[in-house]
Amino acid sequence: MNRLADDSFDVVLVGAGIMSATTATLLQLLAPQLRIAVVERLQDCAQESSMAWNNAGTGHAANCELNYTPQRDDGSVDIDEALKVNTEFDVSRELWTYLVQHGTITDPRSFLHPCPHISFVTGLENVAFLRVRFEAMQRHHCYRGMEYSEDPAVIAQWAPLVMEGRDPIQTVAATRMVSGTDVDYGALTHQLMAGLQHRGAEVRYDTEVVDLIRTDDGWHLTTRDGTGRDDTIRARFVFLGAGGASLKLLQKSNIPEGRGYAGFPVSGVWLRCDAPELAVRHTAKVYSKAASGSPPMSVPHLDLRMVEGKASLLFGPYAGVSTRLLKHGSALDLFDTLSADNLLPMLDVAGHNLRLEEYLLGQVLQSHHAQFKVLQQLFPQARPEDWRLEVAGQRVQIIKPNPTGYGGALRFGTELVAADDKSLVALLGASPGASTAAAIAVEVLRTCFTEQLTEQAWLPQLRAILPSYGIDLREDAQACRASRSRTAAVLGIGEPHD
Repeated sequence: MNRLADDSFDVVLVGAGIMSATTATLLQLLAPQLRIAVVERLQDCAQESSMAWNNAGTGHAANCELNYTPQRDDGSVDIDEALKVNTEFDVSRELWTYLVQHGTITDPRSFLHPCPHISFVTGLENVAFLRVRFEAMQRHHCYRGMEYSEDPAVIAQWAPLVMEGRDPIQTVAATRMVSGTDVDYGALTHQLMAGLQHRGAEVRYDTEVVDLIRTDDGWHLTTRDGTGRDDTIRARFVFLGAGGASLKLLQKSNIPEGRGYAGFPVSGVWLRCDAPELAVRHTAKVYSKAASGSPPMSVPHLDLRMVEGKASLLFGPYAGVSTRLLKHGSALDLFDTLSADNLLPMLDVAGHNLRLEEYLLGQVLQSHHAQFKVLQQLFPQARPEDWRLEVAGQRVQIIKPNPTGYGGALRFGTELVAADDKSLVALLGASPGASTAAAIAVEVLRTCFTEQLTEQAWLPQLRAILPSYGIDLREDAQACRASRSRTAAVLGIGEPHD
């Protein structure tokens, strides 16, 4: 295990998923002298939301996810959030490119595969929405090469399983980005963790952080291993990247900035198909519109998945209600997070999200037959015998206290909550999550390591790793095209065609 004699580290990251692996990798590349440790409660890395079968795995570039492009009251479509996510994925691509060029990642195909991203809708109202969405997106350089069609024959070429057996009089439309990808974040996390250890970082599995106390020189973390033995780790900086468990640890830290935060756990399942004759014919990810009142993670999609070299199909997810903060957690987790600080925000959110609660309850009560009918809306000729249930990863949405001091709001997305002295930061939330891990790691640097982000310290190396750092790819079309051309060549993925 090669522990340091005094168990004292510059950086301790809690949780061994893609978020901690990415953040630790970037810190180690910028400052190789840092003493870094990763602490994980399970027996291996990437066993929760980073595992391939626990997440959507689209390489969320906001190409096809319709929930990122809401329609305004005047009928126009707002693409601002989509552009933000789209260019955040470019940061991940640049980091992966650097790691391939420097040997940490030996083969991009071990985790990354070209896979077109398609949005598909039915009905006159949805077709009109998709048409307006396409017009707004294809005018922007970030979506160069996006295709649109209302021709069933064209869409059948893009996604044959989606069109076969469909009512020929049904109105349909689709967009396609051929430069999309499928990402196995579990495989990527394993490679990043191996690279961290090779360069001297310490990784402790089967070790849970059960408490943390602020000190004059950082933090003391109490850990408990699988035998029940307690230990203490000292850290100058702590990153809480433990998925839903980050909320509990944030509360244990007692930093004022974390008061009032709560979590809204959402569970789910997928339908999974391993029949090779189907996977070979569906070589895309197809996203449709979410049901009214559903959370963003519940947007129905039929995905090609590449896991350990094998192609499968995944449909869902079907959302549900759970009190667990982690897939491998306890049913008492949510109750452990209740406090006087967050009770009012939780009650306020409960009172203002009755449609969401009704939707989740309906999902829980939905029969397997009803679940399969939802799949057949995207894949009309799907057969029950080809599919089986797969439990999805747990998502904990943020309940954020209102600045006024009363009530709270439910937030879909991710958020960093940092201590005033920048010695600790917690990552809360879910989607788009893994796909924006590199952008989140950069935000950790900006939030907690501002003194090091100078020309005399980390900035030159940071620009070597991420050439677009400091450039807004949403505004700079030339820089955006250059970044995508460079990373596509190294990673072996397609570029959009004009």
